[in-house]
Amino acid sequence: MADRLEVKELDQVVVRFSGDSGDGMQLAGNIFSTVSATVGNDICTFPDYPADIRAPQGSLTGVSGFQVHIGAQRVYTPGDKCDVLVAMNAAALKTQYRYAKSTACIIIDTDCFQAKDLQKAAFTTDNPIEELGIKNDVIAAPITQMVKACLADSGMENKAILKCRNMFALGLVCWLFNRDLEIAFNMLREKFAKKPAVAEANIKVIQAGYDYGANTHASVAHTYKVESKTKKPGKYMDIMGNKATAYGFIAAAEKAGKRLFLGSYPITPATDVLHELSKHKSLGVTTVQCEDEIAGCASSIGASFAGALAVTSTSGPGVCLKSEAMNLAVITELPLVILNVQRGGPSTGLPTKSEQTDLLQALFGRNGESPMPVIAATSPTNCFDAAYYASKMALEHMTPVVLLTDAFVANGSGAFKLPDLNDYPDICPPYVTPEMAGSYTPYMRNPDTQVRYWAIPGQEGYMHILGGLEKDGRTGAISTDPENHDKMCRLRAEKVARIPVPDVEVQGCVDDAELLIVGFGGTYGHLHSAMDEMVATGKKVALAHFSYLNPLPANTAEVLKRYKKVVVAEQNLGQFAAYLRMKVDGFVPYQFNQVKGQPFVVSELVAAFTEIYNK
Repeated sequence: MADRLEVKELDQVVVRFSGDSGDGMQLAGNIFSTVSATVGNDICTFPDYPADIRAPQGSLTGVSGFQVHIGAQRVYTPGDKCDVLVAMNAAALKTQYRYAKSTACIIIDTDCFQAKDLQKAAFTTDNPIEELGIKNDVIAAPITQMVKACLADSGMENKAILKCRNMFALGLVCWLFNRDLEIAFNMLREKFAKKPAVAEANIKVIQAGYDYGANTHASVAHTYKVESKTKKPGKYMDIMGNKATAYGFIAAAEKAGKRLFLGSYPITPATDVLHELSKHKSLGVTTVQCEDEIAGCASSIGASFAGALAVTSTSGPGVCLKSEAMNLAVITELPLVILNVQRGGPSTGLPTKSEQTDLLQALFGRNGESPMPVIAATSPTNCFDAAYYASKMALEHMTPVVLLTDAFVANGSGAFKLPDLNDYPDICPPYVTPEMAGSYTPYMRNPDTQVRYWAIPGQEGYMHILGGLEKDGRTGAISTDPENHDKMCRLRAEKVARIPVPDVEVQGCVDDAELLIVGFGGTYGHLHSAMDEMVATGKKVALAHFSYLNPLPANTAEVLKRYKKVVVAEQNLGQFAAYLRMKVDGFVPYQFNQVKGQPFVVSELVAAFTEIYNK
């Protein structure tokens, strides 16, 4: 074996795995992320799926990417550009090289850079490295040949052997960053528990990739390590946002002493919530995959009427279809959480990409006066808390609640410290009391909160009818009286407006900022990083990031009017800025808007904000 290379310690590093959509880049990236999170690194990931259902193999539109940012301390974004780029074929190199730093190490499988591969990737010469003007260190290895040789005696078919190529690249990257392979081995044995031969084949290939790097030094001057400097005691896992959302719902149901019901129809990128919750029948979870979006929402309303914590999950197009049933939950004042994992639109749009373009739909996209609380998750790990508190709000205030995530936070992942439910507040629905028996009507309300009392069907003395027609506020009977309708609309709006939410927190140069950055939801990490970079250069900058969008925090107007300049940054054409202008008299912010289906680029934010700062 060759002499061991010097190990260089880094504070952070960004790795991007890319290849054909069938090359297993998401699996390789997820394993590397989990290995890093398990040893205490902070991580932030970004899976970048192709929008095509199944693009032709080797085509430019079929490239799938997975980027992970690993830090010794807190990291907020997946990184603008990568330090290591794995390109498993020519199309991956062609489309992904723009995401690599000028100093990046590039790993390619030379067996997938043959003439036909270069032609599919629209290269015009037989030297793609030179054609793209790449000056980086390139580890060019015949990965396909080596995987075939490694598994020659396995008895596996050639097609199955080729599916292990991603593990060779993963082994090589693990060597480059001095990662312990045992964690990866255990993950594979768990994933392929019913196919142990497949697990062992992949393990053998990872080890081969690791050994290739160790024995050849893979044309690099150093190997690296990222040692955690902010470890906190506890159990950690690498968790994706959709899974964290599912766990948050389960935790809320447990805390409230209720069964959890999910009525859903599969839609990208929300389907994983349905998949995850369907695994947990032992925890009292019931999932129903319905025939359409309307049925998914309506079935959840029925479950809510029967006393369950009811959730329906979808993305923007599904919310359009659910809106009538969502309004039924408004007028019946039943608790319901509507999860909208936002994606690129309009119409089918960019189903695997991320936007924040459903905000006004969540706030106002229904007929009639139809107020709903709206909460937005800020990161993959924050999805747990967002789901928990959305459920708490729905159950305690007898209202449907919209929970906004997006494809970036839903498919991304972070290092998640397993929470202690004892640290979370109780969930106390406003149940009817024994004293109300016999005199109960469905719209009897708590005078302080305007929340109606909840009678579960089957309770003696509490028989009642709910429905989509307006009801008399005193008797619960159908009513078309103009004064009653006006009163009921105001009561429903007042109930939502009175819901207490935490104040918005200002971070950074709280007392003397020359510029306040404002955002909501999944852009938190990028906006925080932009603020940090500007503060590091001596600029006075602060950040106010919103999770509670309706009702807005009580200190919203005071915060927005405190600073000389305010810029609202969002991944749409100005929906949050317009909403804030409506809610805060005299508020006229600068705006930064992009609708690219991709996360913000921190360097672009810094440039734009600096220009505003210097005006």
